[in-house]
Amino acid sequence: MNKPTLLLATLSLAFLAACGQKDAPTPATAPAPVAAPAPAPVAENTVGKSVFGRVCAMCHAVGAAGAPKPGDKADWGPRIAQGNDVLYKHALEGFTGAKGQMPARGANATLTDDEVKAAVNYMADQAR
Repeated sequence: MNKPTLLLATLSLAFLAACGQKDAPTPATAPAPVAAPAPAPVAENTVGKSVFGRVCAMCHAVGAAGAPKPGDKADWGPRIAQGNDVLYKHALEGFTGAKGQMPARGANATLTDDEVKAAVNYMADQAR
């Protein structure tokens, strides 16, 4: 066999051998990082919001008789500092203080204890 024929035969065998081979596997990509789950949304106090809108807003929205307005941190801060039990007691039983008065159950005797407490929570939470 002469050199050109030998070279052609060698190249042909190399190409034929390569035809049966599969491509090298692609390296697996790293999985995307998993984001931390978002914190669960805080449930809206729908009962407190409703009671506020129907009853409490008449005084608290405008600050009548010294009623602290929702979101007013300066007015609510000292009240919140007394604790929920005191806030609930004043809202349920009524209260007269240096800044004004709070009629029992917001002057609505049909409100349940839970409705009054929900309304107190709704207003106080806006000032926290």
